[in-house]
Amino acid sequence: MGTAERVVEVLVELADTLVTPFDVIEMLHVLVERSVELLAVDAAGLVIADSCGALQVVAASSEEALVLDLLELQGKEGGPCVLCFTTGEQQVNLGAAVVSARWPEFAAAALAAGFGSVHSLPLRLRDDVLGAVNLYAAAEVRLSAEDVAVGQALADMATIAMLQERAVREQEVVAQQLQMALSSRIVIEQAKGVLAERYGLGVEESFGVLRTHARRTGQRLTDVARSVAVGGELPLGIVRP
Repeated sequence: MGTAERVVEVLVELADTLVTPFDVIEMLHVLVERSVELLAVDAAGLVIADSCGALQVVAASSEEALVLDLLELQGKEGGPCVLCFTTGEQQVNLGAAVVSARWPEFAAAALAAGFGSVHSLPLRLRDDVLGAVNLYAAAEVRLSAEDVAVGQALADMATIAMLQERAVREQEVVAQQLQMALSSRIVIEQAKGVLAERYGLGVEESFGVLRTHARRTGQRLTDVARSVAVGGELPLGIVRP
């Protein structure tokens, strides 16, 4: 099987991981494993930013790659993937001399682990950078333009998948919030009706009673309305028959 055919197979495999139920971690592990298979590298690691913007290691093809990624994130000088994430730009074909000059601590650890070159590709869609993929090679191998394009295509697919998963979760949250708001509105209307009937109040006045009681007692408006509409409890301290 030729390289092009295998690349197509891998893209299909990654696409299959997006089928519900979507497992982000499984998809990212497939990404690092296939990056090693398709490119002239010996190990790969992947980092993404958490909700606070701090990079975290989420997948690695080997223990050596995992340790190097952790060292890079925990060290003061950073490294290729930190720079890649910060700038959103590819950091490729970085040999031992270049890495040593920029990040001596990371370079020493990489050499000790048996890696002579490193490459980092961003998980990026336009201006949204989610993380980076680190690619480690034992020799000072230069990735061809075709290799870089393949690696970036894999990273781009992972980025789109994660952004899509985030959008779905956000839509679900919004839908839940809207449903809660609708349910709360119904309960409030019911409570207004109870107060209006019991005390002969107008609709607006009944709503004012509910809000005032909620503020004075430190309760949520919906909870006060529910206690009136469902539990039959009335704010007698405010409204007297």
